[in-house]
Amino acid sequence: MNVLVIGANGQIGVRLVRQLQESMKHNPIAMIRKEEQLAKFKEQGVQTALVDLEGNIEDIVNVVKSTDAVVFTAGSGGHTGPDKTMLIDLDGAIKSMKASQQAGVKRFIMVSGIGVHRWHDTNRLDWMDSSPVYSAAKYYADAWLERSDLDYTIIRPGKLNNNTGTGKVTVADDLPHKQISREDVASAIITSLENNETIGKSFDIINGETPIIEALKTL
Repeated sequence: MNVLVIGANGQIGVRLVRQLQESMKHNPIAMIRKEEQLAKFKEQGVQTALVDLEGNIEDIVNVVKSTDAVVFTAGSGGHTGPDKTMLIDLDGAIKSMKASQQAGVKRFIMVSGIGVHRWHDTNRLDWMDSSPVYSAAKYYADAWLERSDLDYTIIRPGKLNNNTGTGKVTVADDLPHKQISREDVASAIITSLENNETIGKSFDIINGETPIIEALKTL
């Protein structure tokens, strides 16, 4: 598949692009927003698209048209304010979904946050109280996707780290806020792309003892 990675310069995005390229089965297209980010991907032989999520939706549509699937890994980052969180994690996500619909590309994978589907619950995970804007943005972006006509998968990783991936995870609808490596999240994205049984599914994912391909079969 030609896979558009939105947020390709982010920590999950970089790993996902590399794994897609190394798989020899898929062609990653790295969507980035700064010209200075182009050289890194071109040196890797990765096709790039310079598009700003805060720009026109038509620019996103033009890139999506040449793809088979879209993965949204973009985020405003921890050093920005609530305004950027809403513009990237919510509005940018919804723009990307609308662009996919307009381009006729159905497969869409969202990288979300563990437990955000419980944002309105009294027993929600503690981390959300310290990141309320981010949690709300992710909650409503996921809700929009679930109500769309896209063939979606929503992956909600736990506390992210840069450890070497183990290839083993735990997936479920409700999991504790435990760790997972970004490499394993990237692997779970690719496995989801290759497994149509994950379409229409949303799940938390953390470190575990089950190989990723087997874990995703239990959804």
